[in-house]
Amino acid sequence: MKSSLLHIILIVIGSFSANHIFAQDGLVNIAMAQIFCLDGDRAGNFVRIENAIVEAKGKGAQIVTLPESCILGWENPSAHQRAEPIPGEDSDRLCELARKYKVYLSIGLDEKEGDKLYDSCLLIDDDGKIILKHRKINVLAELMTPPYSVGDGVSAVETKYGKIGILICADSAREELLEAMKGKGPDILIIPYGWAAPEGEWPEHGEKLRDVVKNAARAANCLVIGTDLVGEITNGPWRGQVYGGQSVAADNEGKVLVLCKDRDRDITVVSVRVK
Repeated sequence: MKSSLLHIILIVIGSFSANHIFAQDGLVNIAMAQIFCLDGDRAGNFVRIENAIVEAKGKGAQIVTLPESCILGWENPSAHQRAEPIPGEDSDRLCELARKYKVYLSIGLDEKEGDKLYDSCLLIDDDGKIILKHRKINVLAELMTPPYSVGDGVSAVETKYGKIGILICADSAREELLEAMKGKGPDILIIPYGWAAPEGEWPEHGEKLRDVVKNAARAANCLVIGTDLVGEITNGPWRGQVYGGQSVAADNEGKVLVLCKDRDRDITVVSVRVK
């Protein structure tokens, strides 16, 4: 599908809607699954991930987007020992969830390759096949020793829902990466976030997330789906900082379409047409 202006048809705040949304001709229903993640709790985080997919599917979602580092937690040094390769056990389980519930699934997770640890994000189709992987480039190396390894380049993939690209959190603050993504011509840019700040800076810190997402949408000239975590960083220099939610979707002109709850779990669906 050739990339072009994305037309917004319908916006529904899932947590407040009494009715389920089901796809109509030409519409794509995208869920922002703003979930709680507990550092190191692989089993519990998989429960929370599956519950979010079930809820999103029930609201008519065809694409379900989840935050950054959902399996072991962002900047968790134990991921150097516990993270899996891709493909591997964690990604296989995620592929099975996408296949089981017949949804496209975008999710951030830590990836081990040899002695390197990457902050990665997958896009999995509804047959359970990994169709795109992005490794974070702007890794904030000062926050973990040894730090995440740096990814290389940006990409996008053609799907039945249009061309979809991926960046991860702090990548979206780098203008050269947004420009490179624009060159790929995406219709939809998915960005998982672990957007954190000291407790006392919320809810105002969410305004900064909105500014980043709006700028990314204008710079990449496409819809941006920015899905944030809920919870707390428990390791490293930012230990005690809070993930505040407030996930946000913005159109290619930087207009905010949907804003999720502040510091609480939220499964919200936005319906769009790409033509």
